Amino acid sequence: MKPILLAILAGLCWGIGEIFTKMALNTGRVGPMTVVLIRAAVVLPPALAAYFIAAHFWKTEPPNWLKNAGPSVWAMLIIGSGLMAGFLGVFFFYWGLASPGGDISLLRPIAFGLAPATAVLLGWIILGEPMTLRKLLAVILIIGGIALLASPGHGKPHQAPGDIIDPGAK
Repeated sequence: MKPILLAILAGLCWGIGEIFTKMALNTGRVGPMTVVLIRAAVVLPPALAAYFIAAHFWKTEPPNWLKNAGPSVWAMLIIGSGLMAGFLGVFFFYWGLASPGGDISLLRPIAFGLAPATAVLLGWIILGEPMTLRKLLAVILIIGGIALLASPGHGKPHQAPGDIIDPGAK
């Protein structure tokens, strides 16, 4: 249950955080690269503090990892966590949010739905994790939901006379 609770907390933090990010981008006073830079600058100090606590008090980090990791582990960390997830994924997401029609209610579910579907498929293909019927159905539902969201007309819900679709409308 603990991993599920942690995933729920992560999702809530990301969802709330991205609303603030989209609000900042909507002002037109910052662009996607500014957002990426601020995100990286703000993350570093608490990440260093959390690492120190995890390594020295909780003992969750292997000793001498800096020396023992080796070139292949460094490449996986730099390319996967650093460039793909840490920079490119974040940059493309914020660039989409800053673009005309970059509604967070559309882009967030697409980006963050495609991530787990990709992880399930690559976990099966590359890491040899088991593919169960449940996982396969979940991937199919995720891809179907993304296709539904991305289809033309997503931003134009049917509106009957007198219906209020925009929560800010009067």
